[in-house]
Amino acid sequence: MPPGISLHVHLAVIFVVALLACGKSKTSAERSDEQPRAQSEGLVLQLDEGERRVRRNVGKGPFILKVDRQNGGSSDLVMGYEELAAGAEIQLHRHLIADEIIFVHRGRGTVSLNGRASPVSAGATVFIPREVTIGLVNTDTVPLGIAFVFSKPGFEEMMRDNSVLEGQPVPPMTPDERARIQARHKWHTIAGPRP
Repeated sequence: MPPGISLHVHLAVIFVVALLACGKSKTSAERSDEQPRAQSEGLVLQLDEGERRVRRNVGKGPFILKVDRQNGGSSDLVMGYEELAAGAEIQLHRHLIADEIIFVHRGRGTVSLNGRASPVSAGATVFIPREVTIGLVNTDTVPLGIAFVFSKPGFEEMMRDNSVLEGQPVPPMTPDERARIQARHKWHTIAGPRP
């Protein structure tokens, strides 16, 4: 042992080095069950920035996908923003694998969680655990601006299937096409109230 270093300090250094060596976790690229992904440098997006899309469903407005696997490279989170027109609604549905948070940016509405209705207005946060039925109606005369965040990916792909990029032609969706899209995504989202 070098002079001037006590046995306690020497043992503490060895303990810390051993802890660091044992606690080192594998990166995503080192895990055999995961695909490697490029390291993101992060994003800074203003209110109207992101992947701007227009729904093909009649009566539904545009939305912006801000963060997901394609936008920013997040393998876990999904975040977006939309404005519901006066009287518009997000129909009852539930997510099977992901929790969701909705933050009301502006406007007023009524949210339904498992049939329990509550008023919401600017500044409100709505937490929707997976398997909880959610619906939202804009009860105001101005657009209801909401940010939404999912704890796991999946729903954003259904949103893409139901929409086109802003500026592209918006062909109406047929009932058969809507049914095929719902069937393809039933592993994560079920439309309608709980049976």
